[in-house]
Amino acid sequence: MFSRRFLRIKVVKAIYSHLTGAYDSINAEEKNLIAAINKAYDLYPHILSLIVDVKRYAEERIEIGLRKHLPTQEELNPNRKFVENKVVAQIENDDNLDLMLVEKKLGWGSNPELVKHIYNKMVASEYYATYMASEQRSYAEDRKFVEEFYLQTVQDDAMLCEILEDSTIMWSDDIDFILIMVLRTISSCKATQEALPLLPKYKSDDDETFVKRLFARAAVSYDEHLKIVEQYTKNWEVERIALMDNIILTTAIAELVGFDSIPVKVTLDEYIEIAKYYSTLGSSTFINGILDKITTDFTAEGRIVKQGRGLVEF
Repeated sequence: MFSRRFLRIKVVKAIYSHLTGAYDSINAEEKNLIAAINKAYDLYPHILSLIVDVKRYAEERIEIGLRKHLPTQEELNPNRKFVENKVVAQIENDDNLDLMLVEKKLGWGSNPELVKHIYNKMVASEYYATYMASEQRSYAEDRKFVEEFYLQTVQDDAMLCEILEDSTIMWSDDIDFILIMVLRTISSCKATQEALPLLPKYKSDDDETFVKRLFARAAVSYDEHLKIVEQYTKNWEVERIALMDNIILTTAIAELVGFDSIPVKVTLDEYIEIAKYYSTLGSSTFINGILDKITTDFTAEGRIVKQGRGLVEF
């Protein structure tokens, strides 16, 4: 399921889109926000199924070798350890995953060059050589291999990122979060399971409510919260502060004052981390300083009040 940080990032990007005029109304932008989250979730089964296409390509190569007029000894006695990997078989035969792929018309059949590239990259890796050379045939070893496949071969692959960006520009930003979900799924796999432990989109209904409420509060109160930012940046011209910094600050303020169940520290840590990746160099330090002053004053004034299950981290 998507982390709260991922959802916060989607809200920040939606506020940016709203302010730069991509959508005229808040309602239209909210629909786009939810559509973006849904589209990101589609990438989860898509990436999870990639190893199955690589395995099928490996099987095809084995069959081609066996059908040669003068096959080598290695081709006559192929090492089938990868194509018989038990975790890959679970992924390939899972009905729920297959249904997700069919419903969303997902698959790698139209990208044979990517499958070949990923296969060659995998075969050239040290983890593949070690796995194939080992005489051990355990489920734990198979699961570890699949984890290494995604960590070492799939992660940060340039061709994959280019193809995802061509499919939808959002996917190139989502891939790191999706890989975390894929790895969590694989680490939860057990030999005794009949079905893959597929992750839902949201941890609970609270998460979907959270993302909609946060966007609405941040969008409606943007101008009001921007005035607060201006008060705490007297030595700066607010127009000269990066737009993304203003959006991160105002969204953080919306969360601080509007969600009494989320601890102050969680909110601060989340938006400071978001600033590190989505704003300018040094923005995280700037945002940290401003938010620290705001939370100190707002808490003293009673404008930030945390209670109930609010002391459980999100």
